[in-house]
Amino acid sequence: MRRHLLSLALVAVLAACGAAQPTWAPDEAVAKARYVHDGPPAITLFTVTSTRNGTGAHSGLMVNGSQRIMFDPAGSWALPRLAERNDVHFGMTDKMVNFYIDYHARETFDVYEQTKIVSPAVAELVMQRAMAYGAVSKAHCTYSISHILAGVPGFESLPQTYFPRKYMEAFGKLPDVTTRKITDDDADNNHGVLLIQAKEDLHTPNR
Repeated sequence: MRRHLLSLALVAVLAACGAAQPTWAPDEAVAKARYVHDGPPAITLFTVTSTRNGTGAHSGLMVNGSQRIMFDPAGSWALPRLAERNDVHFGMTDKMVNFYIDYHARETFDVYEQTKIVSPAVAELVMQRAMAYGAVSKAHCTYSISHILAGVPGFESLPQTYFPRKYMEAFGKLPDVTTRKITDDDADNNHGVLLIQAKEDLHTPNR
């Protein structure tokens, strides 16, 4: 019975990660979207959890290095003005990070943001791994992130797993990780409104 329940839980978690299609923005679009953040080199894990029972639903990974990117494996978040290559989104300004969080946080889901400051070399290594990983298939969001961080200096203790909650808890045990929980009472159907607003804001100065 326990094994059966675990299997059902795994199916539920994996299904929540969504699906992704191979995407390859041209070089000029990637160069135009490039954004350099003035904060320290850092790795940030985003985890979406159910407000009903706390189970994990999705994982995303942001890297701040020579530029700031978002690896959103098998995610449904996308904006036309942000160049994307196989689940890697370029041009992650503070405004775009806020849109990413607001898109996922709502009455049925919370978002956990966990950040670990790293060396420039580690940030670049993780960024290159994310960019080389390729489009992520449905049900592999957390597993792809755990694969990218496997063996990276400072992250050796992390497991390779399909479970967002399990990975979040392991990430939180790393030294010097700062954690922020984001809640929102927006309705589940606010995604379209948020993306429309994001598209409008992309046309304003100082994106």
